[in-house]
Amino acid sequence: MLAVASEIKKLNPEIKIIYVGQKGDSLGEIAKSNDNVDKFYSIRAGKFRRYNESVIKQLLDLPTIIKNIRDAVFLIVGFIESYVIIAREKPSVVFSRGSFVAVPVSLAAKMNKVPYVTHDSDPIPSLANKILSKWAKLHLTALPIELYPYPSENTINTGIPLNKKFVQIDKKIMETYRKELNIPLKAKVLFAIGGGLGAEEINISLSDIAGHLLDQHKDLYIYNVVGMKNEKRYNDIYDKNLSEDNRSRMKVIGFTDTVYLYSGASDVVITRAGATNLAEFAVQNKACIIIPGVHLTSGHQVENAKILADKNAAVLFNGGNLESGGNRLANAINSLLSDPKRRKELENNIKEFSKPNASTVIAKKLIEISKNET
Repeated sequence: MLAVASEIKKLNPEIKIIYVGQKGDSLGEIAKSNDNVDKFYSIRAGKFRRYNESVIKQLLDLPTIIKNIRDAVFLIVGFIESYVIIAREKPSVVFSRGSFVAVPVSLAAKMNKVPYVTHDSDPIPSLANKILSKWAKLHLTALPIELYPYPSENTINTGIPLNKKFVQIDKKIMETYRKELNIPLKAKVLFAIGGGLGAEEINISLSDIAGHLLDQHKDLYIYNVVGMKNEKRYNDIYDKNLSEDNRSRMKVIGFTDTVYLYSGASDVVITRAGATNLAEFAVQNKACIIIPGVHLTSGHQVENAKILADKNAAVLFNGGNLESGGNRLANAINSLLSDPKRRKELENNIKEFSKPNASTVIAKKLIEISKNET
């Protein structure tokens, strides 16, 4: 969202940008303090919890039922709050990225006769966009439009809007990033991230095999984004379990807004299969080991990962229970770290999925629609 906002301001600084987020979301502060956001609102929003691996859990799990009922009320409250915002601000167009927060905002836009545009990052449309698709002015997609159930005449494949700091990595840029991170230029670097909040199964699995990896590769540096709440715990684990030399090369990160720096400096990236992360690493042409979150709604991460693996653009690790697959993960990492030819093959293939100008394309479309509505 902020990448698109930045491009809109570059194209027309006079355009006013209003950001609507969820009440209680700590990451909303990033948008609130962004120079391209002129006004910030937060609303109540309701999320319908679904579990890809268990329909029974959804139907019979009492905490899930209670949360879904609570969030149904939040959805109604959020719609009322959104209606007031839309009526007051009178925007020319609303841009929806397909999250549950977008549902009340976009429906309120429809009620106020304001056009809205949806964007799908994954090949499987989110529940939010499935609900909103009927009245959308335009559908923007990350992947070829034939993968989506939208009318082709108002669907455009734009790619995923990314932070402009994600660029194609060459030797010079990689060396610059390594100097900034104080990493030896000829070292091997592994970067693991399970999303901004971390992924516990990746964190656990990596903590089990880190000592082995660092013993095997004396020039290896490992950086792991574990999530803010996990930072102290994993620092304590590595302090206890690693030798002094290995510990100096094992770096724990709670949260970072400079992912591009760590991934750009890396030889191998371990990542979940979130569409935005994959798009970022495709732009950087990085050799990736993808571990999709198999439990997530509708299996979108599994589908994201499969699309890349089928094109030999990434290594798909069907971890399931990663704790029992530590040796397999260690072997996959060792194999890539020891084989520059294989890494190069993956780098070249994932680059084919790169759309570095998505933010500009989307910004131009939104400006075009806004002009037609004024």
